[in-house]
Amino acid sequence: MAPAFKRILLKLSGEALMGELDYGTDPERVRAVARQVTDVRDQGVEVAIVVGAGNIYRGMIGAAAGMDRATADYMGMVATVLNALPLQDALEHMGTDTRVQSALGISEVAEPYIRRRAMRHLEKGRVVIFAAGTGNPFFTTDTAAALRAAEIHAEIILMAKNGVEGVYTADPALDPNATFIPEITHMEAIERRLRVMDSTALALCMENGMPLNVFNMDDDTSLPRIISGVRVGTLVTTSGGEQDG
Repeated sequence: MAPAFKRILLKLSGEALMGELDYGTDPERVRAVARQVTDVRDQGVEVAIVVGAGNIYRGMIGAAAGMDRATADYMGMVATVLNALPLQDALEHMGTDTRVQSALGISEVAEPYIRRRAMRHLEKGRVVIFAAGTGNPFFTTDTAAALRAAEIHAEIILMAKNGVEGVYTADPALDPNATFIPEITHMEAIERRLRVMDSTALALCMENGMPLNVFNMDDDTSLPRIISGVRVGTLVTTSGGEQDG
């Protein structure tokens, strides 16, 4: 069966690469993610990835305490490169050609982010990993995902969560009465302050009519089912009129 999408952007949190560790990168978890991405690529889907750095930055919280916000944000951007490189290595060990593009200059280990080059890589069947966020402090990797998805004309952003099936009315780990939301609009998510992605990223997705699919990355069947067109997790879409402001 033909895949439901031609080009996707997968947003991976740093925690998605952490496994059972308190912080850091679990090699087996990285390989598991790489296997899922490779399977999707082998179906003919063009895959771009934006990585976060929560798994590494957890170990730097003490060092960042009291630090200037911009400096701390730059530390986080560099940490995303430390996640992109092992993911690239795992993908290439599986025979999947991969390029890392960094929004910060780090030419010895990654290409600079160049939009047209990234799109060309995707057209050639290579997985492109976007590192270092937007390259600017005060913006999250969620915003980087929304920005890159719009720039490369991705059809959808797949938001990978850990141990959570999608979007809930509250944090299910803290509120036993939290209920699952199968579908919602960007505006509703912003107004209800739901933890889909940060409000800047949600607004950018809304303005560009970029749908989101929030799903549980821990379930190895979730990603292939989404690519096959099966409804999995929570779908966040733009209703009529929102995109026009």
